[in-house]
Amino acid sequence: MRDNTQTEILAAGAVAAFTVDLLVYPLDTIKTRYQSQGIVGQAGRPAPVSHGLRGLYQGIGSVVFATLPAAAIFFISYESAKSALKFSLPSTAPQPAIHALASAGAELASCTVLTPAEVIKQNAQVLQRFSSSGHSRSSSIEALHMVWRSEGGAGRRLWTGYTALVARNLPFTALQFPLFEIFRGQIWNWKRGGAESSHTRKDYADSDQLQDTRQSKETRQNGLKSALVETGLVTGASAAVSGSLAALLTTPLDVVKTRIMLNAGSSSASETTWEITSRIVRKEGVRGIFRGAMLRGTWTALGSGLYLGSYEMAKIWLKGTSPDHPNFS
Repeated sequence: MRDNTQTEILAAGAVAAFTVDLLVYPLDTIKTRYQSQGIVGQAGRPAPVSHGLRGLYQGIGSVVFATLPAAAIFFISYESAKSALKFSLPSTAPQPAIHALASAGAELASCTVLTPAEVIKQNAQVLQRFSSSGHSRSSSIEALHMVWRSEGGAGRRLWTGYTALVARNLPFTALQFPLFEIFRGQIWNWKRGGAESSHTRKDYADSDQLQDTRQSKETRQNGLKSALVETGLVTGASAAVSGSLAALLTTPLDVVKTRIMLNAGSSSASETTWEITSRIVRKEGVRGIFRGAMLRGTWTALGSGLYLGSYEMAKIWLKGTSPDHPNFS
């Protein structure tokens, strides 16, 4: 992969990750607090679902700090793996399998960075449940101190839940990205089939203007704007549908992951994944294991649509405004 292409992918992934983090983070906080209600905290109080705008952004610092490099790692790994697999596998290899393998490898790499941030974030999101004092310092720093003081030490606790995070994200991406590529391909094929004649008429109508360099450049710029909007809508819709379906199906894995990571900030002895899962099923039943499914599906639809939509739009914009791009030479 060329250096300038990697830079474009990295920058596009960073823009997409930062945009989504700011916009959908409150929904993620509500989901975490809802899923944590089965845990009895040190203060003996249930986590409030909402306590103001500031409270809904508790832990955002750790996410912003970690998501940008994690997103860069994921997208570079995903695009590189797709290219490598298409080159090395037979041409008859099914595209959904290639996308699933590429996304799985990318998730394994990005989760090494995301796990500590997720532990700090989720403990910060429910911080009021553990403390009634009104500290003015950052909720992320306070959550880090809480994890640092917990049994087992910060080194082990910060990576508590890596296996659970991978176990949730691998099935999620293995479902989402093949579905995303299928939905996106079908929408593009449908749009191209209906818009071919209009594009042809436009090309003929603009043919007399190609001698005017300024008009030609303006036409290309308008084409770039049109491509940005169209790509954002098609990609966003495809990502929203595929993401929400994958999120709903993997909610039990998300509930277990949340409980494991919240235990990292507890002074109680650590429970195994099997013990946590068995306790949820025994005490809360099916409703407990699917706790927050609708919230997760909703915010994932919004997040995936904005994330992948802004990512693809950013790639087009970066390529279209690059000095060495043919449209602007």
